[in-house]
Amino acid sequence: MLSRRQWTYTVLSYLILEILIRNVKGLNVCTSGSATSCEECLLIHPSCAWCAQEEFGAPRTLTSRCDLLQNLQKRGCEARSVESPRSDSTVLENQPLSSKGSGPTQYDVIQIMPQKVSLSLRPGDPTWFEVQVRQVEDYPVDLYYLMDLSLSMKDDLDTIRNLGTKLAQEMKKLTSNFRLGFGSFVDKNMSPFSYTAAKYQSNPCNGYKLFPNCVPSFGFRHLLSLTDKVDMFNKEVQKQMVSRNRDAPEGGFDAILQAAVCKESIGWRKEAFHLLVFTTDDVPHLALDGKLGGLVQPHDGMCHLDEKNEYSASTRMDYPSLALLGEKLAENNIYLIFAVTKKLYVIYKNFTALIPGTTVEILDQDSKNIIQLIVNAYNNIRSKVELTVWDHPEDISLSFTATCQDGRPLTGLRKCADLKIGDTVSFNVSVEARGCPSPDRPQSFTIKPVGFKDRLQALRALQRAGTHTCGTCACEPGYLGTRCECREGDAGSTHLAACRQAEGKQVCSGRGQCRCNQCLCYESEFGKIYGSYCECDDFSCARHKGLLCSGHGECHCGECKCHAGYIGDNCNCSTETAPCVSEDGRMCSGRGVCVCGGCQCTEPGAFGDTCEKCPTCPDACGTKSAFPQARLVHITQADAHRLWHVSDLAPTLTCPFWVLLNPVECVECRLFGSGKLADNQTCQRLCKDEIVTVETLKSDDPNAVLCLYKTDSDCVMKFTYSEHANGQSVLTALKEPECAAAPDALTVLLAVVGSILAVGVALLAVWKLVITVHDRRSSPASRAPDPARATRWPRTPCTSSGCPATRRRPSSA
Repeated sequence: MLSRRQWTYTVLSYLILEILIRNVKGLNVCTSGSATSCEECLLIHPSCAWCAQEEFGAPRTLTSRCDLLQNLQKRGCEARSVESPRSDSTVLENQPLSSKGSGPTQYDVIQIMPQKVSLSLRPGDPTWFEVQVRQVEDYPVDLYYLMDLSLSMKDDLDTIRNLGTKLAQEMKKLTSNFRLGFGSFVDKNMSPFSYTAAKYQSNPCNGYKLFPNCVPSFGFRHLLSLTDKVDMFNKEVQKQMVSRNRDAPEGGFDAILQAAVCKESIGWRKEAFHLLVFTTDDVPHLALDGKLGGLVQPHDGMCHLDEKNEYSASTRMDYPSLALLGEKLAENNIYLIFAVTKKLYVIYKNFTALIPGTTVEILDQDSKNIIQLIVNAYNNIRSKVELTVWDHPEDISLSFTATCQDGRPLTGLRKCADLKIGDTVSFNVSVEARGCPSPDRPQSFTIKPVGFKDRLQALRALQRAGTHTCGTCACEPGYLGTRCECREGDAGSTHLAACRQAEGKQVCSGRGQCRCNQCLCYESEFGKIYGSYCECDDFSCARHKGLLCSGHGECHCGECKCHAGYIGDNCNCSTETAPCVSEDGRMCSGRGVCVCGGCQCTEPGAFGDTCEKCPTCPDACGTKSAFPQARLVHITQADAHRLWHVSDLAPTLTCPFWVLLNPVECVECRLFGSGKLADNQTCQRLCKDEIVTVETLKSDDPNAVLCLYKTDSDCVMKFTYSEHANGQSVLTALKEPECAAAPDALTVLLAVVGSILAVGVALLAVWKLVITVHDRRSSPASRAPDPARATRWPRTPCTSSGCPATRRRPSSA
């Protein structure tokens, strides 16, 4: 448990840290507003103070009086004139806790301390106080037994006819001062809840063969006030008869409310532990169920017992709500025990979450276990302490830290369980005001354990900041100004000139009225307008994606004051570099620069969140697989702009600027004086790895990577890259790049001529082949004789006298 000194130290450390953080951000929260009075200043933030010294600051600048304490002292404000009150708590009544509840001191038992505290609260500045609670031994107990007497509970009634004697015997083991009372209920005696026909008026069981005789329905009947004469309880129970209602739900909530609020009739003692045992075998009617019978009037939460101790408003008002039940039970310090059958356990368990100080136990069908049930419930209740708050002001925040039997603080809890009677637990209560209270609001609240009569009252002292006018003039009616030098309504040129920031500027920047040498700024729906000339506001700063200062800064007089980790006019540029680190651990995969928390790829063809994708980038010699230990080197902005042409990123580049240096570039510039780093100074400054030149490269080293690189002169540069055990990088390169020798001119000429001749001969051969094939196809000798013609027309030789005139057609034989 934190001591008061430790708590004060913690709060002061928090305030000092917050002040330092705000100063680092460049924003003085006290002077950023336009506080013109002590009250306005102290409401800005708990770190703000007001100087009430009469001669302080510029004559016409009211806001200069509101500043951080150390700033006011540096500017000459005397310590006695500084108004910066702190929240505090004072114990007004603190009687010690009692150890026993019976005997001569039973009427003065104290179970909570302190009993009264006074709180002096400054908005935003928390204070605290400690509460201790102890359940004393042998505390008086009042137990009121409220029983469902509907027809289904007949066997239960038979079981409890001697309950008083047995229950008193068990309770005497827990307390020497025990009283017992008795009441019963059924339901509203009206339709549709009960039988209302004439034949059922005197006997609603008329015609019911299983049980033909019963008494008329009733809402609630108080039968026995709390008494220590348990035989009277037995006699009263033995007189009772069951009744019969029409629907399944019962009117038990009507009965609970009357048993809670009719304190005089029931006999609840102020100095006793109040137990209300509610037994039933069915569900209850809830608020609004009464509308089924035409009952539209909500329950008023008052006692309505007539001269016969019966509930007289049963047929006039609706059933009470759970909220009303919880309020009245807590108000009268009553623990409610639901003793219900197993099938109803879940339903009534849900009710306990809505009614504080309520438990539920499973009742046997015939109530045989009722005594043990009550004893168990009593022990369960007495093993817990839970704090509640009454009349909680809306402008006050409360937070609790419980310290139970194990001694460990439990933040956010106001409850301790598994306690033994006589154990003491404590609660740390932190109180913070969110604003100044209005006179019509309650200025006190109460903390009390559930079911206890004991309570702690917290009184809120109205804290007025400063002494009368806090160093400023309180002008008489009709006069204005810091020295009351102006009459109300004056608007001369002299006064107007004092409200202009410069000659030719608008009066009060066009956003206020000049009233006696001072600007009274207009109100704006967008934010606050302030400043000596209304020149400042908190809403005209640059935005990004609709958010003022990108949501990463504060708008102060038109300029974004960025939070830590962000830069830029609109605070949209993150200085975080973690998102730029690729999976291989390099910054932007060695292919770009980290700008505003994102990678700007500078390698042609590179893309991706960390420039990790680059289909057109160099081979493996330019990747991490070849250079796992390639080191980051620091270069200047000028180097970056010259090497990678990133002049368009100049506004966002900051030093130091780190890049991953490619060994290829160092080999090229160190050995051959070419490449990006050809400038001698740049090459010597950046390329510091060892470079060894050899005549022949060895390829048997498994730890060395062979790299080939084409130079600007179209030569092939070969080198290997390896790492020593000490982490040093070693580049082993050939003394001279391999350049191909120029071919012999005659050889080239002969090759060209030979190629041409070969092609010509080939073409001629093809042409000759085509002509030959064509001639053969068109020659007569190549044509074959017609067999049909030779058969039908045999050739007849011609003589010197001529050829025959006719020819016979051959016979067809």
